[in-house]
Amino acid sequence: MTDNFALLNEPRRPWIEPELLKEKFRALSANAHPDKIHSASEADKSAAAKQFSELNAAYNCLLDPKLRLLHLLELELGSRPKDIHQIPAALADLFAGIASVCHKADDFLAEKNRATSPLLQVRLFERAQEWIGQLNLFQRKLDGLRDKLTNELKTLDEKWIENHFDTRGELLKKMEELYRLFGYFNRWNNQLRERAFQLSL
Repeated sequence: MTDNFALLNEPRRPWIEPELLKEKFRALSANAHPDKIHSASEADKSAAAKQFSELNAAYNCLLDPKLRLLHLLELELGSRPKDIHQIPAALADLFAGIASVCHKADDFLAEKNRATSPLLQVRLFERAQEWIGQLNLFQRKLDGLRDKLTNELKTLDEKWIENHFDTRGELLKKMEELYRLFGYFNRWNNQLRERAFQLSL
């Protein structure tokens, strides 16, 4: 398995500052960027393209908290953590509310797509704005919870750096929990954004 941390000269850790990671990626990929090697030989172009592609994939993996945690867990455990599809009890009401508003937004979108009368389309546009408002309300709630999750990840990172091997198992367990939570947030965030986008058309 490719170690994306090693590719970007980053230590294996749960948290990486996005701006610092971006700077490192730009510095490492500068010489391999396709715009810089247009006059090189085909072999050099091919090698540079491969290097740039690997660096880009590593950057995108480490930039996203969920993907970074998954990658770190795979490197540390030697295998991918099992997928568990049970929603944590503390988030069940929020996710049920998001599922409900997404379902109702889908019903409204179907109604909107059937409308042919210009007058009806104007009325539906006004209702679409109300639905966008409801979706945005849930989006703000998700953003707030994601901020808390990011703070938990930073706290975990501090403990990880202290490198107490007697608590390594506990840290990996917490890392798995955060990986799954980021997955839930990413999924619901995408659902909300997709519907808000469709309603805005």
